[in-house]
Amino acid sequence: MTGLLASCTPRTSTVAGVTVTPVLIKVSEGAAAGGTLTIQGRYLGSAQTARILIGADENGQGGTAFPVSAVQRWTDTEIVLTVPEGMTAGGSWLFVEVGGKRSTGLRVSLR
Repeated sequence: MTGLLASCTPRTSTVAGVTVTPVLIKVSEGAAAGGTLTIQGRYLGSAQTARILIGADENGQGGTAFPVSAVQRWTDTEIVLTVPEGMTAGGSWLFVEVGGKRSTGLRVSLR
């Protein structure tokens, strides 16, 4: 009977890479250089597997990646970072890219 039940259990396998598209839910109000920016979402990966793009167009093209040194804390649901000196002020789109999958975008404004 054990062999019969074992053959009915679903088989799982580990797939290398990301299979879920990251989703951005909320970004804090824009901050000036040296200020803190908080991004909330789901499936945000980690600082080792992802990057944050700012200044992209609404389709996620272009933009500048935040340096890893700007990250204060990064979990799968929240990223807290310091806005580095030299980031262009103004409004743009923000995306998180995890394992080559680009998130939904949010509008953000840097001061």
